[in-house]
Amino acid sequence: MRDVAIIGAGLTKFGERWNVGMKELMEEAGLAALEDANISSRDVEMLFGGTMAPGSFIEQEHTAALIADQLGFHNIPAVRVENACASGGSALRLGYITVASGIHDIVVVGGVEKMTDITASAATTALGGAGDQEWELSQGITFPGLYALIAKRHMYEYGTTEEQLASVAVKNHENAGKNEFAQFRNKITIEDVMKSKLIADPLKLLDCSPISDGAAVIVLAPLEKAKKYNDTPIKIVASAQASDTLRLADRDSITELKATKIAAQNAYKQANVSPSDVDVLEVHDCFTIAEVLAMEDLGIYQKGKAAKAIADGETALNGKVSVNTSGGLKGCGHPVGATGVKQAVEITWQLRGDAKGRQVSGAEVGMTHNVGGSGATAVVHIFKRGD
Repeated sequence: MRDVAIIGAGLTKFGERWNVGMKELMEEAGLAALEDANISSRDVEMLFGGTMAPGSFIEQEHTAALIADQLGFHNIPAVRVENACASGGSALRLGYITVASGIHDIVVVGGVEKMTDITASAATTALGGAGDQEWELSQGITFPGLYALIAKRHMYEYGTTEEQLASVAVKNHENAGKNEFAQFRNKITIEDVMKSKLIADPLKLLDCSPISDGAAVIVLAPLEKAKKYNDTPIKIVASAQASDTLRLADRDSITELKATKIAAQNAYKQANVSPSDVDVLEVHDCFTIAEVLAMEDLGIYQKGKAAKAIADGETALNGKVSVNTSGGLKGCGHPVGATGVKQAVEITWQLRGDAKGRQVSGAEVGMTHNVGGSGATAVVHIFKRGD
């Protein structure tokens, strides 16, 4: 197995991108990544493209070939990766495995979703495909409803409060305000969150990530060749993935995501690091309670302790540990297929020292955490500087 590095990263602005389609989004992020890696389209040997539901969002399937065609990657193998909201992270893992195995040297990993061309109701239906249609969605539950059940149980077991959940959104909007690519750059307060429309008790509108358009791309290469392309390659020191039951009702506990715990434990072992070594994290905060669970299941905090720590400012920019410096899904946006790749782009910039206006001082170890559905899939990667 070869060591693998990120040699290029590109990102579009996330948000309601009415004037462009999926092809243009991928082109925008892809060309930026190729330029960052100092390569041309002719150098690329394989493409993995993460996208969850283009058939529902834009009536387009066969997206890997479409993306390869748009970016000028002629005649190479191109594979679409669908793993619900973990599509991007799963695509990154497959790209990592491909380079580590020696099959290909230069692999592009992209993630994209164009979500705003349909109604909110239709988007909710499309996203519902990440759950169990027969036993959850057809019974009337939605994803806000599923995470609301988790939040209620967490409150019951650990005394977590609505105000503590709101502090997650406040912190992530604060970080998003420093990110030119973020969908929501406005600051909000605890009071703003508490007064926003109730979506599924106790989750309110400002506890929920938005519907977004956007794309993200990274370029992978063997670490031994990375300096040929980029002076500051970022080494992927761990790649781990795990799964759990699709249905929330089948789990032993709904106040933890077992897939996250297993993937994280494997990642720490691969990287030979502990949770306390991580300086900067991008975690899957599709809802504010999801960030609380992530911080506990990744081992950063003991179960039941993360909500208070977040409210106390421990996870703010340059706090005890910097979490969701991009603004996370909540502030930066959540074009579902792109999210896992965007997380890797943000960590790449942080470890290079290129995160303008939101740089974590002395960041050496970064982590990404990408979740599919209500926790049926979790993908965790750990990164270090490659020099």
